[in-house]
Amino acid sequence: MPTAKPSLELLRSLTDEHVLRAIMEGERLTRTEIAALTGISKPTISDSVRRLTEAGVLVDTGERTTGRGRAGSYYSLVPETGAALVAEISPRGVRAEAVDAFGTVVAGAGAELGRAAGPEEAAAALREVAGELAGRMPLRCAVISAADPVDRRTGRLVQLPDEPFLVGDLDPVAVLAPFVPGDVLVDNDVNWSARAERDGGCASGVDDFVYLHLGEGLGAAVVADGEVRRGGSGLTGEIAHVITTGPDGSAVHFTEFFRETGLRQPGTTAIDVDALRASYGDVLPQLTDALRGVLLAMIALADPLLVVLGGTWGRDPEVLDALTRDSPAPREVTLATATLDTPELTGARTHAIDTLRTLIIQHATEQ
Repeated sequence: MPTAKPSLELLRSLTDEHVLRAIMEGERLTRTEIAALTGISKPTISDSVRRLTEAGVLVDTGERTTGRGRAGSYYSLVPETGAALVAEISPRGVRAEAVDAFGTVVAGAGAELGRAAGPEEAAAALREVAGELAGRMPLRCAVISAADPVDRRTGRLVQLPDEPFLVGDLDPVAVLAPFVPGDVLVDNDVNWSARAERDGGCASGVDDFVYLHLGEGLGAAVVADGEVRRGGSGLTGEIAHVITTGPDGSAVHFTEFFRETGLRQPGTTAIDVDALRASYGDVLPQLTDALRGVLLAMIALADPLLVVLGGTWGRDPEVLDALTRDSPAPREVTLATATLDTPELTGARTHAIDTLRTLIIQHATEQ
């Protein structure tokens, strides 16, 4: 049976994709450089560059190579290509940035929020920063990191008992619809942190691990076979209500440990990190027992090769030392502290860049 040959149109689309991806990585390249990077012949690359230039996707920058031989022209994406919106919704407020297809943050904006902010205040802050960035450049897609649980089907924030930062039933997808014509992806900040550590942190090369966030709030992300597992509704990793050992040895929900030890911020379930650190000398043995109970539950259910300790106090060396000292486990699991300073934004940004590049390529190859 004869093998079907790919159509000329398909071959051109594949070549155009290779050209665009090379330029997105290099920012500006000559046709000779693109041919060398892709392994595609110079005449084929020249045809692709011409098509993409005529389609208004690439532009001759006006720069030329120097030195001996014929000068080569540098090509890049047209400035109107647009950007992706990356935003974080947290007790610190709404922080947003516009990132282009080269991976460069080209603009930023922010708006303050209080811990007791409701959905109207949070929506107004998100609308404010999105409008500011959209007024400066076209936004083609958006990726949002939220400090609250997120419904995976709708992207709406979910209100659960004892969550320290609750903005209510906020719908970021609907809020951003007037500013972003493309997809809007919303996920929990701990999930984005786990992705960042997998891509360029202490979990690089590890396909099965648990990321434990220990800060003002408590959370976890489960990575299995290289993918973050979000569960049926998107609430995998909500560890605040895992049953563990309390300060007096009785069984309590993990979040209740901090109430019983007086380590919550006044009027909220948020952990008082400064007070916790100041009391390590007294409370660390009991805290270690509580953490160990959570870890054993995660290990038994998720079977990770690695547990990453992240969050403001999760990265403290005292915590890792206490957990690795005389800490029995049902099987061999490595513990490590997270290495990235803003992993939630890093993870969201990486996904936004990939999404933006895919949109640009799809638009260019469908013309």
